Amino acid sequence: MNKKALLAFAIAVFIPLVSYFWVKEASDNATIMPSHYLPDTVINHIEKGKMVDDTVWHKVANFHLINQLGDTVSLYDLKGKLVVMNYFFTSCGSVCPQLTQNIRKMQQSFAKGGDDESTPDSNIVQFVSFSVDPQTDSVARLKKYADHYQVDPGNWWLLTGNRDSIYNYAFQELKVDKFDDVPINPDFVHTTRFVLIDKNFNVRGYYNGLDSTSLDKLSKDIGLLMLAVDDNPEDLPFDPVLMVIFFAIAVVVTIIVTRLIFRKKNTNG
Repeated sequence: MNKKALLAFAIAVFIPLVSYFWVKEASDNATIMPSHYLPDTVINHIEKGKMVDDTVWHKVANFHLINQLGDTVSLYDLKGKLVVMNYFFTSCGSVCPQLTQNIRKMQQSFAKGGDDESTPDSNIVQFVSFSVDPQTDSVARLKKYADHYQVDPGNWWLLTGNRDSIYNYAFQELKVDKFDDVPINPDFVHTTRFVLIDKNFNVRGYYNGLDSTSLDKLSKDIGLLMLAVDDNPEDLPFDPVLMVIFFAIAVVVTIIVTRLIFRKKNTNG
């Protein structure tokens, strides 16, 4: 193989290879933030001379319920915090004990992480467990349950109150019935879903509270939202459409250069 043929081969290999590794590096370094859920409306506006569609995401409503200490608390008291919500009842003998244990482990994990100055304050995460049997789950029962599972009331509320308010919140605000693997009885909200709420009170994820992989994702999503400067996903450092065009041009240029080199070689030969 002469020098010109070697050059053509190098060009044909080098351009796509460099482009591939550049795109891969950029993609690996891009942060993928947790998705938004529950869009309310889509509004149109002009940005940089172009019509842009913006989604207005559902902001979950406030509530006023009673925690295990007998205090009346509300969601909007938690401004600036991330909130993990779930449903349980103290007499549950099936999934609730495991769900409670898993939240306890998560609470302990964030508390340990908070000891490190490089980690955001663990108190930015609030856990909220709604009783689906509030007629039975009095403040005294919630307190006994909380003590049994060593619940830290500093950032974990076990809530009781008006049954209709709790059930309406599950279906109308959190819409847990739409993101569960099995149908939920409207007369008894028995779900294993954990729901992640961001600082703007938007839903950012639904997770299986019994599945370790899903719980790992919840922890990672909390970490991303804790460290995020804003709630917008980080833009990729390139336009995917332009990259496709670039690759196409690179291939065409490589083919043309290669043919010209070999045509010149054949002519001289």
